[in-house]
Amino acid sequence: MHRALVLIPARMAATRLPGKPLADIHGEPMIVHVWRRAVEAGIGRVAVATDSAEIAAAVRAAGGEAVMTRAGHENGSARINEAVEHLDPDGAVDVVVNVQGDLPTIDPAAIRAALAPLADPVVDIATLAVLISREEERTDPNVVKVVGSEITPGRLRALYFTRATAPWGEGPLFHHIGLYAYRRSALARYVALPPSPLEKREKLEQLRALEAGMRIDVALVETVPLGVDAPADLERARALLTPQQR
Repeated sequence: MHRALVLIPARMAATRLPGKPLADIHGEPMIVHVWRRAVEAGIGRVAVATDSAEIAAAVRAAGGEAVMTRAGHENGSARINEAVEHLDPDGAVDVVVNVQGDLPTIDPAAIRAALAPLADPVVDIATLAVLISREEERTDPNVVKVVGSEITPGRLRALYFTRATAPWGEGPLFHHIGLYAYRRSALARYVALPPSPLEKREKLEQLRALEAGMRIDVALVETVPLGVDAPADLERARALLTPQQR
């Protein structure tokens, strides 16, 4: 359906878990586990976009592809925009998928699911969410909620993203997963925009696109991947992933 390029932005500058992309999980760096999950999705070429020679070397040692990008990008979307220009200067790729480099348990099926909303030509960006089932997540500001209108079963049109408990009243709430599939033109437009007021207030970069009038649709999936931000998360990832999942 699409000519897709899957890019995994990675850098060494994490403060809570220094050297996070190279953290060992059953004998391989975490970034290699993420790369493997992305390859297993089977939707197109996969590469890690990084400003670290160490990360690039680790990926290449595992048989993966890495592309060097400059330091100082404000977010992962800006980094992958530079990477796609290096990897596809002729513009053959239609869709660029941004998979965060700290999601070693991401389900390859979830990565594939992110492409589905882009079958609709009016959609600029696609992303993922999961129905919240744990009561404590409803009020946790670290759990980003997507407020959206149902387009079809399993798909929402995003109206807003927030750290607050929203929408108000009885009904389902949805936990946003920060994985994005961009039309290539939408990615270029997004990174050219300045940070928006709501983006800065909520500290959620996807609000920049909504405030600019871009359309984001959401595919609903079954599970939230573990994001590794701290040492305790790394231990959980080691427990969830068996040595055979390499």
